[in-house]
Amino acid sequence: MSSVKTRKLHQIGEVADRVGLSLRTVRYYEEAGLVRPSERTDGGFRLYGEEEVARLELIKQMKPLGFSLQEMRELLDARDVLERGRAGELDFEQALERLAQFSDAARRKCVELDDQLKTAAQFVARLRRESRRHRHSSDPRPGA
Repeated sequence: MSSVKTRKLHQIGEVADRVGLSLRTVRYYEEAGLVRPSERTDGGFRLYGEEEVARLELIKQMKPLGFSLQEMRELLDARDVLERGRAGELDFEQALERLAQFSDAARRKCVELDDQLKTAAQFVARLRRESRRHRHSSDPRPGA
């Protein structure tokens, strides 16, 4: 009896659909060194496991917050150190601190985006009011 667990692997198209990214984007993140396929088929097709899917989901969450590829790489590296779970190593403490820094940065970026969203909502409301005002003032019907 083998102690090796059989992992379900997915082709790049399945992964792209599942995560909501294009094939080109998944390949781009691979070329940038952010994710690697777990294996390749004899025909050279990329196969990804759940760990790689989770990395792509994390990358996708970081993108709209404006994190750079380098920052994404740093966060993924820190998470990799923490996942290995070697407490007591200097790398572990540095990774923990880096994760906290990213958490703070993400929170700040969310506040900025929330402010931008509020401004955009105010703009939409203003345009709607102006549209209604002009629509009513230009209505040629008597008493309108």
